[in-house]
Amino acid sequence: MQASLAIVSFLAGIGAWLCGGGPWWLAGAVLIGLPVPFTLFVIKPTNNQLLVPGRDPASADTRVLLERWARLHAVRSVLGLAATLLYLGLILRD
Repeated sequence: MQASLAIVSFLAGIGAWLCGGGPWWLAGAVLIGLPVPFTLFVIKPTNNQLLVPGRDPASADTRVLLERWARLHAVRSVLGLAATLLYLGLILRD
């Protein structure tokens, strides 16, 4: 559901920009849309490695993957937070 909401928000931001809302709407749209491809192309390979059948959850390799996943998830969270704050700022400004 998060991906579909991010895509809807991305399209709404693009629509606002196309309707003359200014470049900050485009910036917000890009920020809210970036987590979707970031998840598919950057986070998904780590997820796939973590979900390999027979993976030892206590292994050092699993810990490294989980730490990588946490850093990648933090990037995705920061993008979403930045987009939300920018959108809120734009809405409250008008």
